[in-house]
Amino acid sequence: MKTRRFADPKYVGDPINAVRIFNEKEVDELFVADIDASIENREPNYDLIRSLAAECRMPLCYAGGVTTADQFDRIVSLGVEKVAIGTAAIDGERLIGEVVARVGSQSVVAVLDVRKSGLMRRYEVFTHNGSKKTGLSPADLAAKLEKSGVGEIVINSIDRDGEMQGYDLELVEQVRDSTSVPLTVLGGAGKLSDLDELIGRYPIIGAAAGSLFVFKGKYRAVLINYPTPEQKAQLGQDGETH
Repeated sequence: MKTRRFADPKYVGDPINAVRIFNEKEVDELFVADIDASIENREPNYDLIRSLAAECRMPLCYAGGVTTADQFDRIVSLGVEKVAIGTAAIDGERLIGEVVARVGSQSVVAVLDVRKSGLMRRYEVFTHNGSKKTGLSPADLAAKLEKSGVGEIVINSIDRDGEMQGYDLELVEQVRDSTSVPLTVLGGAGKLSDLDELIGRYPIIGAAAGSLFVFKGKYRAVLINYPTPEQKAQLGQDGETH
């Protein structure tokens, strides 16, 4: 499923079939999120994760319903390279420390779902599919997570999710200034030039996308696609940094 501002989910297809197509497209990395697991307070679907990992030919990151170190261990043992936490990352210093000791920081990813909130329209981290406020700024939380030992942070703009109008570069700037942890940006990419702008502006950054890689045209017809190696090689080449 692909959402728009964390609502109005649109069916994209069977996840295993989607993985097979992304394999053929030689995707760099795949991020799979069970978006309802935390809301429904349930464990990850290990059978599905096992099937995804077995089919996936690229590095795989899983997110959704992970709250304990034992769950981290089990998911990594199924062949998943990275495990991401969102809700559990808010007060998860002890959890993060434990899983880093078990699986290494390179396998621990924190996802920050962010939207502008309040009269001042300041950036705030939300959880549970954007339904719960945390009162935390993404920059402050990112700095805290770095100290806790996470190996990567994914910053996801709820306001831009599925809109395909470009990344929120102001949000990226705030978080990038607060941490040196590898950062991946999600939410808003609608064309390759959006990825080009992001990669050209920052020396080390991950450019992630959902709608861009599963929809085509103004009517958002489902068509899984991905840039060619030649197109990827050109991204960021006209920017000040590469």
